[in-house]
Amino acid sequence: MAVDTAPELLARSPSWQARFLASLQRYMPAILILPSGLILWELGVRVFNIQGFLLPAPSLIGQTFAENWASLLDRGWYTFQEAAIGYLIGCGLGILFGLVLARFGTVSAALMPIAIAVNAVPIIALSPLVRVWFGIGQPSKIVIVAILCFFPCLISAVRGLSAASPAALELMRSYATPEIETFLKLRLPSALPFIFNGLKVCTSLSMIGAVVSEFYGGLVNKSLGIYIANEASQIRFRNSWSGIIVACALGIGFYLLVSLVERLLIPWHVSVRSQSE
Repeated sequence: MAVDTAPELLARSPSWQARFLASLQRYMPAILILPSGLILWELGVRVFNIQGFLLPAPSLIGQTFAENWASLLDRGWYTFQEAAIGYLIGCGLGILFGLVLARFGTVSAALMPIAIAVNAVPIIALSPLVRVWFGIGQPSKIVIVAILCFFPCLISAVRGLSAASPAALELMRSYATPEIETFLKLRLPSALPFIFNGLKVCTSLSMIGAVVSEFYGGLVNKSLGIYIANEASQIRFRNSWSGIIVACALGIGFYLLVSLVERLLIPWHVSVRSQSE
């Protein structure tokens, strides 16, 4: 059987122009959704003469953001710190506890239903109580974010560590492979896609938790959430929407950062390969 040489393989591989066009075709609908939505929003406000105190036009929101971007970014960075620290604590503890639960099947079977049920509880409702316990500063917001991120990562880690192929596990046992080697070479690689799914979900949860928890109290001159709430209560919705833009941008950037780390750590997984083909 003839073996293809490297030049022949390169000749048959798609050129960068073809790969670019394929990527453009794949992502074009997503690229067009945002500007199309903004155009329809702008036209709807103008055609139906919707008052600014009900729904400001995107052009007015953009103008307000351009006037106050420095202050908004400072507030956004302050709130993002709460989200990022709570994210690291909550996700780290969730994955750590997931490793422990996955190791002991009986304990996992007993506690996982409870963890799933608690995950369905609106944790953000505890924000007023947490504020009393930890004050109105960043610690109370970090605690709320950590609680929000803990359970999704716990559930993802347990499910992922339990997803290893039984045949592969049996093969490792037949070769008397040490448990730690089985974990590093089989269980952990099988769990990483599940863990990263939980991590990506928690990027949005962390920003939501940080911003919404600030609605119940925060530093007036620093918190993005309390800025959005105060401006909305005074019917300055253009300012509120400007703050929402900052929160959305930070959340999207956080998600893209975690997705980049996923691509670097598990480029072999089918979900990552399908996105890069």
